[in-house]
Formats: sequence, C-alpha cells, structure tokens
Amino acid sequence: MVRRILLGSQLRRLREASGVTREAAGYSIRASESKISRMELGRVSFKARDVEDLLTLYGVTEDTDREPLLSLARDSSIAGWWHRYSDVLPGWFQTYVGLEGAASHINTYEVQFVHGLLQTEAYAHAVVTTGHRTDIPEEEVERRVALRRERQRLLTDENGPEFLCVLDEAVLHRPFGSHSVMEGQLRHLAEISEQPNVTIQVVPYELGGHPAESGAFTLLRFPESDLNDVVYLEQLTSALYLDKRDEVAQYDQVLDRLVNGAASPERSRDLLHEIRQLR
Repeated sequence: MVRRILLGSQLRRLREASGVTREAAGYSIRASESKISRMELGRVSFKARDVEDLLTLYGVTEDTDREPLLSLARDSSIAGWWHRYSDVLPGWFQTYVGLEGAASHINTYEVQFVHGLLQTEAYAHAVVTTGHRTDIPEEEVERRVALRRERQRLLTDENGPEFLCVLDEAVLHRPFGSHSVMEGQLRHLAEISEQPNVTIQVVPYELGGHPAESGAFTLLRFPESDLNDVVYLEQLTSALYLDKRDEVAQYDQVLDRLVNGAASPERSRDLLHEIRQLR
C-alpha cells in the first residue's frame, strides 16, 4: 500500500512536470484516464511494463532515474505478512494494517476497548468473542488473536513507531473477560507504558465533556515526505481513511486537546495500578 502510494505520487509529479494529461498517459498504456488517476493515488497495483512506458512518455530515460521507480513497482506487488490472515481479515482493514506497519507515529484515542496493539492475548480473545456471533469457531478466534499478536511486534521492533494512546477511563472499567483477564490487561498497560516509544494517557471521568465527541480514531504519520498523514475511522462493516490536510488537521487539534486534558503519562500509570488494585 505505502509503496503504491509513493510510486503513484512520483508518477503524478513526473506527468505534471512533462505536461502530459491523464488521458494521454492512459492512452500510452492502453488504459483509461480513471485508471491513471487510481494509479497515481496508489489504489491499484502496478505492472512493470506500464511504469516503463509511462516513464518513457514523461521523458525519464536514464537508467539511474528509472530503476528506483521500477524497483518500487516490483516491490509494490509483494504481499505483506498480513495476507496470511486474509481468511479472517476484512479487505478494508488490510489497508490499515499495511499503513500501520509503515507509520513512524501512531496516535490514537480509544473509548470502547484497549487498542489492538496493547491488548493481552486473553483480553483480545474476550474482545473477539464478544464482538462477533456466539457460534464463531474457536479456530477463527485464535486466528484473529494471532493477527493481533503479529501486529504488536511493531512496538518492540528496533525501528518501531512512536505510539501514543489516549484512553478514556471507561475503557479501564469496562470488563472484557474475567476478573483475572482485566487485571492482567491493566498490569500489561502499566508495564508497556514504560517503553520509551510508548505513551499512554488516561482521560479521567472528572474531565467531563471533551472535544473527541465523534469517538475513537487513529492518526498515522509516515517518515516519507510524499505521504500525507492519514486518519483512520473504523465502522461496523467498513472504515474511512481521511488524508485531506484540513480534515487531518482537525483531528490533530482534537488529539492535542485530549492530551492536554488527560492525566500525564506518570499519573496515568499510577491510575492503572490504582484501578487494578480496586478490582
């Protein structure tokens, strides 16, 4: 996904610099104008031959200039690790997992349950079985939990992202699973918050109303300057991906206000221990 977006944005800049219209570009590779638009947005896969023909059309003829883009085209067709879980992974969420894995900063606000990157195995099992039909096969449950575990490798990777999770206090009191499951989850949150790349802040009940009235969201930032920040909004059967700068800016402002209104990371860690001892 990220490689396709990068390649698409570079092809768009080359096309515009050479004064070629989308219609003309499409004609050169026996495709439509809309196909060129989808390519430039990174929404379709790339054929090496098409990229070669477009680069020639745009006047990019030197091998040293062509090869990095052709390499991106080849790499963009390589399936990510998450495709092993395509049997339990909705198509609209595959996009998110790909973007999550490429992000340098993951900032999220959760109001219903603990974010997937922070869930213990037992808590994840309880979330999966609670949120789906009661007759879900145990094998499918285990596959969904295993997917969460694979995603969590991000946080311990040497080049892992900076992860900020703002949790509504209600998340810490809403039971998923048994008493021991919740106790283990709260303990895990306190422990993982000690990692240098992980920040957890709790929005206490005392804050009252706050700016995140629309609910949970995740804001992803990427190390590549060609990639816009993306806001991910999950729904029951689909998801929204917002990347327009003005829309993303509004969520960024809401997140800043949440962080300022939430307990500090140190106080949030104390609060996690206090709630765990009271259970």
